[in-house]
Amino acid sequence: MIGSTQGQVLATLFFLTFILVSLALTFWAIRKSKSASGFYVAGRSLSGWKNGLAISGDYMSAASFLGIAGLVSLFGFDGLLYSFGFIVGWIAIVLLVAEPLRNSGKYTMSDVMAFRLRAKPVRLAAAASSITIGLFYLLAQLVGAGAIASLLLPISPSGAIVIVGCLMVIYVLFGGMVATTYVQIVKAVLVFGTTALLAVMLLAQFDFSVDQLLGAAAKASGKGEAFLQPGLYFTNKLDLISLGLALVLGTAGLPHIMMRFYTVTDAQQARVSANWVIGIVGLYLVMTTILGFGAAALVGQDRIRAASPSGNSAAPLLALELGGGQGSLGGEVLVAFVAAITFATILAVVAGLIIAATSNIAYDVYSQVIRKGEADERSEVKVAKVATVVVGAAAIVLALAAQSLNVAFLVGLAFAIAASANLPVILFSLFWKRFNTFGAVAALLTGLLSAVGLVLVGPASLGPKGLILPHVQPWVTLINPGIVSIPLGFLAGWLGTLLSGREPNSERKFHDLQIRALTGFGSEVSDRAH
Repeated sequence: MIGSTQGQVLATLFFLTFILVSLALTFWAIRKSKSASGFYVAGRSLSGWKNGLAISGDYMSAASFLGIAGLVSLFGFDGLLYSFGFIVGWIAIVLLVAEPLRNSGKYTMSDVMAFRLRAKPVRLAAAASSITIGLFYLLAQLVGAGAIASLLLPISPSGAIVIVGCLMVIYVLFGGMVATTYVQIVKAVLVFGTTALLAVMLLAQFDFSVDQLLGAAAKASGKGEAFLQPGLYFTNKLDLISLGLALVLGTAGLPHIMMRFYTVTDAQQARVSANWVIGIVGLYLVMTTILGFGAAALVGQDRIRAASPSGNSAAPLLALELGGGQGSLGGEVLVAFVAAITFATILAVVAGLIIAATSNIAYDVYSQVIRKGEADERSEVKVAKVATVVVGAAAIVLALAAQSLNVAFLVGLAFAIAASANLPVILFSLFWKRFNTFGAVAALLTGLLSAVGLVLVGPASLGPKGLILPHVQPWVTLINPGIVSIPLGFLAGWLGTLLSGREPNSERKFHDLQIRALTGFGSEVSDRAH
C-alpha cells in the first residue's frame, strides 16, 4: 500500500466520479444500441477523429501505462521494445488493412475471411482464435486492475478484478459499442492529459534534459550504462526479435482493434482514424517510456519491486514522488488521481474487448454458422448479451489465477496469437487469388495452437517464474512465441492451400473482393450519425 487513508478516499471519489459519468453515457446509449448494427459497430456512424480517439483509448491501457513504465523502470532499454512495437504496427494497418477491411466486412474480421471462402469452417476457426486473443488481453487489463487496487485503494486485488469485471459487463450489456466508444473517448483524453502532466513534472526536475534523466536512471539502477543497452530483460536475443515481430505484426490481427474500422462512415474515415491513432498513441508511448526512466531515477528499483515484483507499481510510485512524496498533500492527490485514471483506463479497454469477443460468438458462431445467416437481429443481440456475461465471468476467473504476471507480457502474448493466426488469413484473403478454405483453417489453427502451446511449455508457465510447476525446467526458453508461431501460421496457410484442391468459387470471388476492398462498391452503409 503506497497511499494513506486520505489518499484512498480521494482515489475512491475520483473513481466513483468516472463510474457515474460512464454509466450516464451507457444510459444515454441504450436506445442507440438496440439493433445489431448499433450494438456491434455503433451504426457505422462515427467520424474518423472520434474513432481515432476511441482506438487510442484502447491502446492507452493498463499494459502501456503500468506495464511499459514498469518494465522500463526495472530493465531500461529492453522495455522500449513494447513502445516501439505498439506504434510501428500501425504503419501496416494504414498501408494494407484499414480501408480494405472497412469496405469488405460487416461486423467482425471473419467477414473478410468468409467473403470468398466457405463460411462455416473459417468462421469457427477465426472465432476460436479471436476469443483466445480477447481473453489474454482481458487478463492483462484485469490483472492491472488488481495491481493498482492493492497499491492505492481500500480493496483487495481480487476484489478490484471482480468490480471491474462486473462494470465492463454492464457497459456492454446495456450500451453496446456506442457506450463503449464514448467511454473510451473520455478515458483517452483523461489518460493522455495525466500522462503529459506527469512527464512535464518529471522533466522539469532534470531541466527538461532527457540526457540528464537517462543518466540519473542508469546511475540509480546500479547497472550503469548497461541499463541503457539491450540485454537486461531479454537475455536471449531471439526473445527480443520474437516480441518485436509479435508487436509489429500483431496489431493488424487484433479483433477488438480491427472491428473498430467498421464503426466509421466509410473507408476514408477508416484511414483518418488510423492516422489519429499514430499521432496520439505515438506521443503517449514516448511519454510512458519517459515515466519508466523517471521511476528508475527518482523512486528506485527496490521500492518498485517491494510494491510489485513485476514492476506494475512504477507509474503510481513516481506520481507520489512528483507530488511531494509519502504523506504530502500533493503526492496523495496526484497518486489518487493517477489511480482513478488507471482504473478508468482498464474499464474502457475491457469493455471494447468484451464486445469484440461477444461479436465473434453471437454473429460469427450463432448467426452465421448455427443459423446460417438467417437469425433475426433481436435474437442475435440477445445471444450477444448472454455471451457478454459468460465471457466476462470467464475473464474474471482466469484473471484471479494470473495476478503474478506482468501485464505487458500478457498483451505481448495476445499480439503473438493475432500475428500468427489472424494476420496470415487476412493478408492471404485480400491479396492471394489461389488462397482457399483449407489454407485459412490451417493457418488459423496452426498459429493459435503453436503460440499457446509454446507459452504452456515455456518460462511463463513452467519453472521458477511460471504460473504452474515451478520445479519443472521449461521445454523452451522463449518468453514470447512469435518468432516461431508467426512463420508457422503463414507457412500453414501457404502449404495448406497448395496441397489441397483448388477452390474455383474462392478464386472467382477474389475479384469481387478486390473491387469492394479498393472502391467501396457494395460495402456496408452508415446509419444516421450520432
